[in-house]
Amino acid sequence: MRAGIAVFWKDLVIEWRSRERVVSTLLFALLVVLVFHFALPGGATARTQASAPGLLWVAYVLAALFSLGRSFSLELENDALAGLALAPADRGWIFLGKAAANLAILAVAQAVTALAFALVFDLDLAGVAGPLAGLILLGSLGLCGVGTFFSAISVRTRFREVMLPLLLLPLLVPILSGAVRATAALLETGSVPFEAIQLLLVTDATYLIASFVLFDFVIDE
Repeated sequence: MRAGIAVFWKDLVIEWRSRERVVSTLLFALLVVLVFHFALPGGATARTQASAPGLLWVAYVLAALFSLGRSFSLELENDALAGLALAPADRGWIFLGKAAANLAILAVAQAVTALAFALVFDLDLAGVAGPLAGLILLGSLGLCGVGTFFSAISVRTRFREVMLPLLLLPLLVPILSGAVRATAALLETGSVPFEAIQLLLVTDATYLIASFVLFDFVIDE
């Protein structure tokens, strides 16, 4: 567990000093919101508000792909990835540390993006801020978990910017299905269907456990 905490703290300290990933991810997410704003003219109509949950998660996924693609870039310098592989600890904890750091960095961009969506689509998120934050956390947990795993695989490939989306996007179908359904129901009725939450919990647990176990083989390669 100490190795995971050390990796988590190391990534956050590096990000705090440079602020490179969080700023670039935030700007990219806001650019996606701006594109949606111009692509759906006519103001905050009932139709655009009904599309807001799906568009919000599209922005989150694109921002996550942008951020996750750079999560192991620092480890390529001076062969630091080999140093992680030589750490005297279960490599699954290294994965959890990286995934937690990716989740924390992405959460900053997600919070600001949600505020931008509320302004653009005239959504009242104040009354559902707590449940919405929980839904975003559940969806992002699986997203960052499996995204960190495939980022470690694709970082050593020649076309890593292309490989990560190709590997990751098919596995995001159950996460997006549960997250979009839950977010739409929450904004419309103020409650969340249990089936959507159950789907997110099962998917998150499956992806995190599988990534934890298999990360040992990934980092060896």
